[in-house]
Amino acid sequence: MIQLDKIDKKLLNLIQLDFPLDIYPFRILADKVGISEDEVIKRMQRLKEEGAIRRIGPIINSRNTGLVGTLVALKVPEDRTEQIAELINSYPEVSHNYLRPGDYNLWFTLSAPNSERLQEILEELRQEAQCPMMDLPTIQLFKIGVKFKIK
Repeated sequence: MIQLDKIDKKLLNLIQLDFPLDIYPFRILADKVGISEDEVIKRMQRLKEEGAIRRIGPIINSRNTGLVGTLVALKVPEDRTEQIAELINSYPEVSHNYLRPGDYNLWFTLSAPNSERLQEILEELRQEAQCPMMDLPTIQLFKIGVKFKIK
């Protein structure tokens, strides 16, 4: 369990949907929570190291930028999940990779500049992983906004 104090919680609540688009975003966050910019940076690094923050970055509508995407599920033996997860994560085109309960237990999202590159990556992963794979391309996008209230 990650220990969060009041300032950690304020920072986590602020950055979810309103991360400052500024040359000095951590300074703006510091002003909002009443600590120094250096302290914000140190806290953010610690929260990332401890797993409270996965990454800070934009959520890009891949279709509007010309990318093609898919959701992929793999049926991975438990003793190979770390190995296969590392393989999947080696592709910069992968944005999410997570373990789920069930037969198909390792899921990830993949966005590529075109269908050819997408299929190339999937084929490389099929060959390397040697695990059953389901390719679940996006048919219709239902985008929801999620913000967690950290108390």
